[in-house]
Amino acid sequence: MKKIETHQVPDLLKNRIRLSDYAGAKFSSIPSRKGMKKAIDNGLVTVNGKTAKTGDWLIGGETIVLFTVETARNPNLNLNIEVLYEDEYLAVVNKPAGIEVSGNKKWALENALSSTITPSNELDAVAQPQAIHRLDFPTSGVLLIGKTMRSVSALNQLFKNREVEKKYHAICIGELPDEGTIDTPIDKKESVSVYNVISRLESKKYGGLNLLELSLKTGRRHQLRKHLSGIENPILGDQQYFIEGKIMTGNGLYLHASSIRFQHPQTQQEIVVQSPMPKKFKKLFP
Repeated sequence: MKKIETHQVPDLLKNRIRLSDYAGAKFSSIPSRKGMKKAIDNGLVTVNGKTAKTGDWLIGGETIVLFTVETARNPNLNLNIEVLYEDEYLAVVNKPAGIEVSGNKKWALENALSSTITPSNELDAVAQPQAIHRLDFPTSGVLLIGKTMRSVSALNQLFKNREVEKKYHAICIGELPDEGTIDTPIDKKESVSVYNVISRLESKKYGGLNLLELSLKTGRRHQLRKHLSGIENPILGDQQYFIEGKIMTGNGLYLHASSIRFQHPQTQQEIVVQSPMPKKFKKLFP
């Protein structure tokens, strides 16, 4: 285990308190009570050198130490992942289409991050860089990665608060207005997608092709794919949400996460990272 933070309990003036109630907001790398309880349950917290339990009483003067486990999964897996931005706290990589972000499969992007991203020198550096959000297996583009425990926690909170702006490009089939908002609920939950048509291309087979720029106001699973299919303008190459007789095979899904914008949780600077559209997009829309 690796020590990442130490906290000295002040004089509690004879008002003793349980560790689980006290330590929830005392460590910057785990700012939540729930996260701290999980760390204690996993044996990653000591009080005066002894492995702590959530029910331990504090009376003042104790030294609490927080540790992390130094292990990594498949650190030598090399998938030639392009790094678009990186600092000591986080990174943004360009996810290829046709690979899962995470999971039990060996060929998952997270399993290649240890050999792709430079290890952080911060005390709370995570052993395995973590993807903060997800992109579907067939979707390519920008993916945000956390390199420290504080960054992982803060970036997750930004997503929860909808303070991360993501833009996508897609090619869809059929006729549709120049711009629009799709707000059909997904799984009975609020779901809002906004699109703008950038360019159009005539196609007898597909009834026209459209290059779209899209943004999400919510983040539901397969949201853009479901929303566009729902208005009968499915994304080209989608093998799951499609119109019978109008399926393209062999070139994958024409959906690309093209940019991400957020406030850096440590420097407070605005970070904007872009990924150019894949070559297959440019073949149709030069």
